[in-house]
Amino acid sequence: MVPITKLEAVIHCKCPRCRQGDIFTGKMYSFSFKGQITNEFCPHCNLRFEREPGYFYVSMFISYAMNVAEMISASVATYVLGLALVYDNLWYYVGILLLTVFVCSPFNYRYSRVMLLHWLTPGLGYVPGSGDEPKNVIKPA
Repeated sequence: MVPITKLEAVIHCKCPRCRQGDIFTGKMYSFSFKGQITNEFCPHCNLRFEREPGYFYVSMFISYAMNVAEMISASVATYVLGLALVYDNLWYYVGILLLTVFVCSPFNYRYSRVMLLHWLTPGLGYVPGSGDEPKNVIKPA
């Protein structure tokens, strides 16, 4: 099997070690609460995604930065598309920003964790061939 690039692994939310197993179960945008569940282990190479207790709290800071960038982009786009930045239009801007936050929150949740695993975790990188051996075999010491 041809290995995928790191960018493809990030886009498709694949494991940082084997780049084949899925980090999440379900779809990003769905009406069920089971869509945004992070797997505890990689289904292919058995890597534990939560490196230590509270590991994914750091992804909240990444999600916050993504959220700020999206709100600034939405505000600038609204202004450029013709909504004047005056006091009378304040509630239009607030509504557009809240809609942006609501629509982008599943994306931010998923990709903040993926960015944390792929780019901000030292010592966790791609290992070619990881996960190719059967999981139930006990290796001799």
